[in-house]
Amino acid sequence: MRALIAMSGGVDSSVAAQIMSSRGYDCVGCTMRLYENDVVGMDLLDTCCSLENTKDARSVTEKIGIPYRIVHYENLFAGEVIDPFIEEYLRGRTPNPCIECNRCLKFEHLFEEMKESGCDILVTGHYARTKYDPGSGRWLLLKALDPAKDQSYVLYMMTQEQLARIQFPLGEQDKKKTREIASESGFRNAGKHDSQDICFVPDGDYAEFIRRYSGRGCPEGDFIDAQGNVLGRHKGIIHYTLGQRRGLGIPGAHRLYVTNIDPVHNTVTLGTNDDLMKRTLYARRINLITTDRIEGSLRCSAKIRYRHREQPCTVTQPGDDLLRVEFDEPQRAITPGQSVVLYDGDIVIGGGVIEKAE
Repeated sequence: MRALIAMSGGVDSSVAAQIMSSRGYDCVGCTMRLYENDVVGMDLLDTCCSLENTKDARSVTEKIGIPYRIVHYENLFAGEVIDPFIEEYLRGRTPNPCIECNRCLKFEHLFEEMKESGCDILVTGHYARTKYDPGSGRWLLLKALDPAKDQSYVLYMMTQEQLARIQFPLGEQDKKKTREIASESGFRNAGKHDSQDICFVPDGDYAEFIRRYSGRGCPEGDFIDAQGNVLGRHKGIIHYTLGQRRGLGIPGAHRLYVTNIDPVHNTVTLGTNDDLMKRTLYARRINLITTDRIEGSLRCSAKIRYRHREQPCTVTQPGDDLLRVEFDEPQRAITPGQSVVLYDGDIVIGGGVIEKAE
């Protein structure tokens, strides 16, 4: 079988290529070029589109002895990831562009590239697993065996067609094993650290990126409390997210947190930590993997952000594109724009983008 390997230049995708090649697959390495230096406004030293990372990916393919190519998705990435990222922040929401990049670029456009280039499967360095369930006749997405590296949260949007033709060879091992394989294989990136930030905002300053990239200003406005009393002035809503405490500059008798962002009235509401606790959320843009639709109510667990510990909940589906998730206990800072992902043990049921909490 012929496998297209998505290679970022990092150690994970490099070892994924090595594993698939050692299993006898006819492999082709492929790097997605998503943006140029002028997009991020700095040298691309530690991002997936850096020259150094491209060199690392090419070096690995030469070491393994497989072909390598670069696909140019700069315009697609700008239109399908960066522009929606900016619009979400301007709406007072906090998006997860890594999920959208997976959804649109890796598992849509690169998936089509895989088919058009005559390959049978697409391989990535994600820590997750897939398997076919003959009982339901469906492909399933499962957590990685290493809970510290599990990335199933950012993969919940995958379709049955995609799950049937994608492999995650790292899902059965931990990161230590991955680095051992890279070192034993003589890869130059065996000790490379993992990237932590959003790739196109490597310094973490989202507000400055939005201002520079889009040229759109975000006016100052009022900090208010729950009763509407003005507490001070904020720098623009793109500087804030739910649950934020640092950088507010507002004195108070107790710690203040961002509890609501209102783009219509250009206000940021501040309150206590207790004000952030909510039990129920609604999500749209849903994708279900284990079933076509949730009938009645479903007991499961859910995560409301990547680093969130999943919590027990009850889920219903009031509409074709609407999930209602009610947690057993209130959760802190359920944030519109982030994704909620549902689990049944190690199995990913599906998920959606959070619209609101109550």
